[in-house]
Amino acid sequence: MIDRTGLAGFLRRRRQALQPHDVGLPRGQRRRTAGLRREEVAALCHMSTDYYARLERERGPQPSEQMIASIAQGLHLSLDERDHLFRLAGHQPPPRGAQSEHVSPGLLRILDRLPDTPAEIVTELGETLRQTPLGTALTGDTTAYTGPARSLGYRWFTDPAARELYAAEDHPFLSRLYASHLRTLVTLRGPGSRAALLADLALAESEELRRLWDTHEVGLVPHDVKRLVHPEVGALELHCQTLLDPQQSHLLLVYTAAPGTESYDKLQLLSVLGSRPLG
Repeated sequence: MIDRTGLAGFLRRRRQALQPHDVGLPRGQRRRTAGLRREEVAALCHMSTDYYARLERERGPQPSEQMIASIAQGLHLSLDERDHLFRLAGHQPPPRGAQSEHVSPGLLRILDRLPDTPAEIVTELGETLRQTPLGTALTGDTTAYTGPARSLGYRWFTDPAARELYAAEDHPFLSRLYASHLRTLVTLRGPGSRAALLADLALAESEELRRLWDTHEVGLVPHDVKRLVHPEVGALELHCQTLLDPQQSHLLLVYTAAPGTESYDKLQLLSVLGSRPLG
């Protein structure tokens, strides 16, 4: 059963505890109330202000699990707070660990402070959960994919368009890298896991993956420099720094170029050009 009073009180307290800079928003004009405004939280949660306001006023229908997950992420809740929110709304909390798509507040705080840097948060299967604006401008909105195509490794072997962003001379190594990573995950997570299901689907579609799978190659690591070919600014050489959240197996990937290089100048140009559509 939904606990409307508890839910409303918890949402109000969490909203009031957050400041604009906690979620990547500018401070703006002087505020009459503590914390974030309802319309700001609603925007962070991808819902209407009226819908969110009704929850804080103990009104409206029972929110769905998808809506509660969006609120938990928008309010930058910890895993314990997320689980508490689900129970208040009358739902069982989602599983934790590698299958979870709830990004930790710590990773979100870092991402929110990188508005002028290409960065993204991905799962161990290469599914993009969050991107900075410049990250979207660099790779397209990769959060918009659905189904198995959410995984970059799956797209690499099943969708030729996935390779267009990467320098052609790197394609053979990247194929080996994605095959190696997927095989490692299948062994780590076991039969019946999402990794195993994804591997079965990709193997059924890709002769290249079947050939690489038979080599049993594991342990490959990405190159220090990623060579990309952007459709508007051309060739880029970017360093990729990685931060791991071990609880959720999420990775924060940050792409940088050395100051004074052509790639650095191209990133500056890309920040002006803005994002591009998928494909």
